[in-house]
Amino acid sequence: MKILITGAAGFIGSHLCEALVKKHDVVGLDNFCDYYDIKIKRNNLKELAHFDNFQIIKADIRSKDELEDIFSHHKFDLVIHLAAMAGVRPSIIDPVLYTEVNINGTVNMLEQCKKHGINKFIFASSSSVYGNNKKVPFTETDSVDFPISPYAATKKAGELICHTYHHLENISMVILRFFTVYGPRQRPDLAIHKFARKIIADEVIPVFGNGSTKRDYTYIDDIIDGILRSVDFVNENYCYEIFNLGEAKTISLSRMIKIIENALGKTAQKEILKLQSGDVDQTFADISKANRLLGYNPKTKFKTGVDKFIVWLMKN
Repeated sequence: MKILITGAAGFIGSHLCEALVKKHDVVGLDNFCDYYDIKIKRNNLKELAHFDNFQIIKADIRSKDELEDIFSHHKFDLVIHLAAMAGVRPSIIDPVLYTEVNINGTVNMLEQCKKHGINKFIFASSSSVYGNNKKVPFTETDSVDFPISPYAATKKAGELICHTYHHLENISMVILRFFTVYGPRQRPDLAIHKFARKIIADEVIPVFGNGSTKRDYTYIDDIIDGILRSVDFVNENYCYEIFNLGEAKTISLSRMIKIIENALGKTAQKEILKLQSGDVDQTFADISKANRLLGYNPKTKFKTGVDKFIVWLMKN
């Protein structure tokens, strides 16, 4: 099977490429944007250089011409669309960019699938689509009509666009709502990575709110396992299905900082700030559907995952 993975040089994308290249031909697409240091993205692909059945292509999903060139030269059996402008707070600053990449870019990808007869598609969505949902844990049937950031709105829009192409073009779709993914290669702007670096450097960490906000943190290995199971599922079923991929546990911000402090053997210097616009109070995944249909069962406890991340960070 030949698989196209967009966002291949990113945190999740590079791990996914490494997992899939062991059994399949993989083409990675990434525009290597400077949202964070491009050297990090290139380093993420280091291990993949040893595989003859892996190719990385620099291209932008906003460019119809670049996509047409790629799809014309390769016959893909499956597209896994991870590429996106990520981050809640930056999306508030530049919602136009997020719309162009996350919505228009997704339409461009689906148009190529339509044109070239590709009928299997996996779309990376986000727990942010749930907004400040008061019912916990979050289930896939909950209303997601009230996003509180442009990023969340673009991910909800992507899910709807995927459903439209499923309905009109008979493309099998799996939508994966990721819940706060962490682990080796995590983006440097995300809290666990940023806090750990600042604590190591004896710098002050920004703590928004009173530390009571909660997140369902999911270790990268468990996310990759969920995606691999989704690949099998979309290959075996004609479908449009949405799955939560989380650990199904919540950790408060205060508890997260304490676990990082314990892993580093250092105490954080904190600056307490007011909550930021766009940040939700909590995320909490009901993963019973993913467990039932995919066999998804996350194994990595939060403390264990943080310990593994710190080992990676100290080496890198």
